[in-house]
Amino acid sequence: MSDPDARETWRIALLHGPNLGQLGRRPSAHYGTLTLRELEDRVRGWGAERGMRVGCFQSDDPGAFVQHVHGLAGIVDGAVVNPGAWTHYQWSIRDALELLGAPFVEVHLSDVEAREPHRRISVVRDVAAGAVWGRGPDGYRDALDLLSGRLA
Repeated sequence: MSDPDARETWRIALLHGPNLGQLGRRPSAHYGTLTLRELEDRVRGWGAERGMRVGCFQSDDPGAFVQHVHGLAGIVDGAVVNPGAWTHYQWSIRDALELLGAPFVEVHLSDVEAREPHRRISVVRDVAAGAVWGRGPDGYRDALDLLSGRLA
């Protein structure tokens, strides 16, 4: 007999934009030393601790990214998104995330507010449920916590 108070596992998309597939090769002062695979494994573990099943996707192609996000509508309960450089100018990514129909948290490994002026601009933040930056990999755990609070 199932417990009527038990909730299902939340389905979370972990989405990474351009150049994040090159983690481990990028300047460690901003991006740390983890590879994307290592980061994804860490996020999956943190998600499992929070009753979340995390599926991962990375693309350097904005069209492929938009198509992937469109395909997630109605399938995921939330998302953690690091749009990379697209954060600052890619309106089609913003529009796709707005159409997702599920809350998402914008996350950045580096402290975008302390870097070059163009990095302080986010075209997705106004449609995001929250944003985390400058916390390295731990920012992804914080993003999962924000989503957990939003989904509870």
